[in-house]
Amino acid sequence: MKIKNLAFLFLCFCFFLHANAQTAAVKTADKNYDSYAYADAIKAYEKLVEKGYKDEKVFQRLANSYYFIGELKQALKYYDQLFLLNENQEADYLYKYAQCLKSDGNYNKADQVLDKFSQKVPSDKRAILFLKNRTYLEDIKANSNRFDIADAGINSKDSDYGSTVLDNNLVFTSARDTGSIIKKNFKWTNKAISTLYTVEMMPDGSIGKPVFFHKKNLEVNFNQSTPVFTKDGKTMYFTRNNSVNGKRKKNENKITFLKLYKAILIEGEWKEVQELPFNSDEYSVAHPALSIDEKTLYFASDMPGTLGLSDLFKVTIMADGTFGKPENLGPEINTESRETFPFISNDNELYFASDGRPGLGGLDVYVSKINKDDSFEEAQNVGEPINSKQDDFAFSINSKNRNGFFSSNRENGHGLDDVYRFTENRRLICEQELSGTIIDSETNENLSGVNLILFDESRQTTLETVSDQNGNYLFSNVKCGKKYFIKTSKNDYEIKEVSITLKKATGKTTLIISIDKKAKPITAKAITVKSVKINAVTVKPIGVGTDLAKLLNIPMNFFDLGKATIKKTSEPQLKKVVDLLKKYPTLTVDIRSHTDSRQSAANNMILSEKRAQSTKDWLIKKGIEFTRLTAKGYGETMLINKCADGVKCTEKEHQQNRRSEFIVTTL
Repeated sequence: MKIKNLAFLFLCFCFFLHANAQTAAVKTADKNYDSYAYADAIKAYEKLVEKGYKDEKVFQRLANSYYFIGELKQALKYYDQLFLLNENQEADYLYKYAQCLKSDGNYNKADQVLDKFSQKVPSDKRAILFLKNRTYLEDIKANSNRFDIADAGINSKDSDYGSTVLDNNLVFTSARDTGSIIKKNFKWTNKAISTLYTVEMMPDGSIGKPVFFHKKNLEVNFNQSTPVFTKDGKTMYFTRNNSVNGKRKKNENKITFLKLYKAILIEGEWKEVQELPFNSDEYSVAHPALSIDEKTLYFASDMPGTLGLSDLFKVTIMADGTFGKPENLGPEINTESRETFPFISNDNELYFASDGRPGLGGLDVYVSKINKDDSFEEAQNVGEPINSKQDDFAFSINSKNRNGFFSSNRENGHGLDDVYRFTENRRLICEQELSGTIIDSETNENLSGVNLILFDESRQTTLETVSDQNGNYLFSNVKCGKKYFIKTSKNDYEIKEVSITLKKATGKTTLIISIDKKAKPITAKAITVKSVKINAVTVKPIGVGTDLAKLLNIPMNFFDLGKATIKKTSEPQLKKVVDLLKKYPTLTVDIRSHTDSRQSAANNMILSEKRAQSTKDWLIKKGIEFTRLTAKGYGETMLINKCADGVKCTEKEHQQNRRSEFIVTTL
């Protein structure tokens, strides 16, 4: 009996040791993961999995580790196991899973996963873009086959990426083995430290031999990459690990982030290397790009105010060489995922890499035209063969000869990342001809002399025209793939506004617009919302353009200052809008959110967009079909009083600008 008891105690002791060993192994793996040492974390987690350890958190972090170092097919293996273990995962795991499915060419299942993701977080920018662009693969196909690409001829078996042209040389980043006795590795990937190389580009198209880029002053024991040069070639901005006096600098969690540095060319050597003032030990700032006039520096960062894992920012370069305050480029560009590697062409186009938009898998390259007012046009995927199922990034182009370079970790390359050269043989310019006829809604008679105004999604007037003697109208050179509003006006006829979203392909679109000779009022009988009752037999007539908030005499501010969550005290008022929409099920409404001028314009635009989406989500939860609702934030662009930036106003005056509108778009 004693022997049996001793054996039992021995087994318990062994189990205790095994459990303790597993706990220690998990802690070690978690520590590596939290320190961004993903390669080490992968080794530790995989050892646990190989021993049969099945834990949801382990699979989450193991899959994420592979995702963050760009090995999407390996990440897919563990996301598959994670969802088999528990399919009810947080939204972000659904999104990453979909990206990895795309890397394996499984777009059907990826879209199914994205549907679930969109249901979980309908106000997420990635969900909005996915639902808005269901035909994204067709759109990408339409943008494809515009480039001839080839290996740049500089690649090694290690990582090569982030190239830029300086005179007749190509400067690029490489982690290739230089033959050093001691080979330093980067903990993120456990691959060799990267540094800058240069190679001469010959007139006949051939290239020379890659050599260190100014080894004397810039070869350091830290990752350095992605340089950009001023046009005179005398100033360089580049990315490097955080360091002070030649030593790596870590924060209190022992993490070394990326920073931007500036160097000056003095007597043929890059000297006076200094870090930029908006760097931090607590977040990364990387991948610089210069505007055409070199007065603005663009970059990627995860600094406070970032929407996702990393966003694109810009900062003004003052005449005296100092810098302004960094500004987030806002939700027109940034998503809740990664936006990185910006480049500004001489056509004033912003090229960047993102995995937060409908794409082919991993990071894809997108382009957005920068308007004169510094706003951005809708970003477009540049298509294949620049983009692939894997990560594609660091795109740059010469606007004159349409030649350029990009980087990718696509299959059949030389190493982890490779540099490719390209020639663009067809520009990505897509325009539509929007035309139609104006008719009387009762008689179907063609109406001449009708004034038409075309608005874009930001409610800015783009074109105006008048219908001819046959009632026909024409708007030429209208941009593809965008939503527009057409507003009509004519004596003795109701003002009408209709919306249309154009196809993402060059061509013609026809729209017949019927207008009413007089208004058709909607009679609302008693509407009861708790203790509030509207007893009038006839409410003021509702037509296209009516603001339901004003009609129902409800407060137009449902949010606390700086917040995007509807206040509980505002819900009874919003319920009136719900009841009216349910009573008249054919009404459609555009929710418009506005802020006051306090805070930066970019932050206000982000806040108003979140508020508009939050309001839309609330109405959907209360039973209003999502197809009846559109939502957009306008930030501080449509103030209704004098309270612009720098104008002293009372809190009451500022509050007038913090408003939500519910504009009837169709009856």
